[in-house]
Amino acid sequence: MDVWTPQRDHLEESNVARFMASRGFAALEEFINYTAERPEFWAVFEREVLRLRWRKPYERVLDLSRGVQWPRWFVGGGLNIADQLEESPAPLIKWEGEDGSRVKWSYAEVLYKTKAVASWLRRNGLQKGDRVAIYMPMVPEIVPVMLGAIRAGGVIVPLFSGFGKEAIRVRLEDSEAKFVFASDVSYRRGKEVDMLAELKAGLTPTVKQVVVHERGGRGDDHTALSEVFKTGGDYVEDTEAEDAMMIIYTSGTTGRPKGTVHTHDGFPIKAAADVYFHFDIKPGDTLSWATDMGWMMGPWMVFASYLLRGSMAFFEGAPDYPKERLWRFVEKFKVSALGLAATLTRHLRSIGAAAEPSQLDELKAFGNTGEPIDTESWLWLYKMGRGRIPIINYSGGTEISGGILGCYVVKKIKPSSFNGASIGTKAAVFTEDGRPAPPGVEGELVVLSVWPGMTRGFWRDPQRYLETYWSKWPGVWAHGDAAVVDEEDFFYILGRADDTIKVAGKRLGPAEIETVLNAHPAVAESACIGVPHEVKGEVPICFVVLKPGYEPSETLKQELINLTEEALGKAFGAVEDVKFVKMLPKTRNAKIMRRVIRAVYLGRNPGDLSALENPEAIEEIKRVIR
Repeated sequence: MDVWTPQRDHLEESNVARFMASRGFAALEEFINYTAERPEFWAVFEREVLRLRWRKPYERVLDLSRGVQWPRWFVGGGLNIADQLEESPAPLIKWEGEDGSRVKWSYAEVLYKTKAVASWLRRNGLQKGDRVAIYMPMVPEIVPVMLGAIRAGGVIVPLFSGFGKEAIRVRLEDSEAKFVFASDVSYRRGKEVDMLAELKAGLTPTVKQVVVHERGGRGDDHTALSEVFKTGGDYVEDTEAEDAMMIIYTSGTTGRPKGTVHTHDGFPIKAAADVYFHFDIKPGDTLSWATDMGWMMGPWMVFASYLLRGSMAFFEGAPDYPKERLWRFVEKFKVSALGLAATLTRHLRSIGAAAEPSQLDELKAFGNTGEPIDTESWLWLYKMGRGRIPIINYSGGTEISGGILGCYVVKKIKPSSFNGASIGTKAAVFTEDGRPAPPGVEGELVVLSVWPGMTRGFWRDPQRYLETYWSKWPGVWAHGDAAVVDEEDFFYILGRADDTIKVAGKRLGPAEIETVLNAHPAVAESACIGVPHEVKGEVPICFVVLKPGYEPSETLKQELINLTEEALGKAFGAVEDVKFVKMLPKTRNAKIMRRVIRAVYLGRNPGDLSALENPEAIEEIKRVIR
């Protein structure tokens, strides 16, 4: 089996190697433990690597007086993380449109536009802490919009550009967004997508003003982003380090999406640390990730790139349109680290879209995140990089601000593995009794430390945050991923331990789909599960109970599938299949047991059924999948 092995330059010149040497660490594991156990590491990192500008110096690095669930970092410090841009001619944004158009913006150009957005928001009534939603595709303008809103003291709410009206409405309503920055259209696979129509259908009463990036001439009577960029001024809100600066929504297994709250001193610093130590990005290097700004890897790329004084390269549209597009992009913009979801890698492999060797000359690392990467796809990347380019497997989450597990270029990397815990995290795998799992035994991934990027809870729902991550074992962050550790302490992620569905690396709560289905007049109730898919990783399969007077039919099935696509967006909410059943397996308190449905569907042991109220429902599930 092929294993990636570090070369001399990795062992001597990489960021992690140089940092370890400067602090006297010879062993990687010893260094990782130091970052997890000694909070002063973060002071060293922000001071010596990031060189942040503090409006007011912090008094101490960490305060745990409220418990490990609610740490406070850089206590007393005054920091606006969007006020770190430099007046520099160096490129910050490298962008390509689907039509082949290209743009490069310098740090100075992005700073100018960032100041304009901040000053415009302040003049138009933004108060510190007001939420600013952003519903735009991957275009250059989205970066100064994000940074400008944060600079003005706002809390940004990034929305996936493929969301439908219902997904938009839920997030605008929950965050009580006051401003929305949107594009009127986006472009994908040669087609124009009407984003403004979806936004209008999902607007809520809290939204006082909409700013539109007019690309298709559909701005109507809204303020044009081009006019906002002309605003003079240099406004910067005097924010505290622990002030909120972003809410990113991530789906759970029940109820509404979870609004993870992130601070000026949290998400950006953790993102920069992970990119610095895992992906070895140095000043002037170019980081690129195939993502959307509505998912955490979008803001993650933005913050890490500019805090490390590098460049970010991204594109609008599909990476395989045309087939060789991605690799031409990597070559054109001299990408140093390229991030892919395993779904995309599998797809590129399936269509034979491999890079020419010369196109990867500048590439120092592949990244994989979003879901486990299968061995075949790992080996495909390995061979395409001729064994030279490390594949940095990277797994964590929106609530983490980056990775729990990753790979370092100073240690060998096995296929599909993680060769260490991420910076600042003490990771382990626990069995159900709360003890470390022996090598080779599956358990749940946990974290036994605190780190700056921890979400500061869910938006206006602290109890749900505690129940989600801290209720399984005292003082232990239980992440919900099934994992295993081998005899050499390499980690492997096996999938989700809970019901969350991961479609193409994006987390989707079954409740979001079920809410749409249950609104149909024919549907009494529904349950959705994720099942394996060779390209997307997982796809949703929904089991539907009809109301009296309605009968199953292919027409109704297609109507329900179309309904989910319309509400959630085709790329995100498309249901693979609908199965009509007479009942769903439930507990005595009427909770639907999705894990039982999934186990039966996949032909696996459903496990403990002691809480099941209606065991006959299992036979009903079996009946419709035969």
